[in-house]
Amino acid sequence: MKDKTSITLSREVLAGIDRLAGSRQSRSAFIEAVLRRFLRSRARAKVEAHDLERINRASDRLNAEAADVLDYQAPEEE
Repeated sequence: MKDKTSITLSREVLAGIDRLAGSRQSRSAFIEAVLRRFLRSRARAKVEAHDLERINRASDRLNAEAADVLDYQAPEEE
């Protein structure tokens, strides 16, 4: 279901929308598609930031585990 709303945009922005949307789609459809992509991008960025935070918190332990594996696979010669 869609709700009708009203927004005010500058002439320059409207001209850019019209130029990009062309005759293929309405301004509303174009703006909705752009906003959907933006919202998905923001949601994905939030998940990625959370994942990066978790990786950074565990980095010392993960690096130590990786070093142990490497030492086991190729022990240093003395």
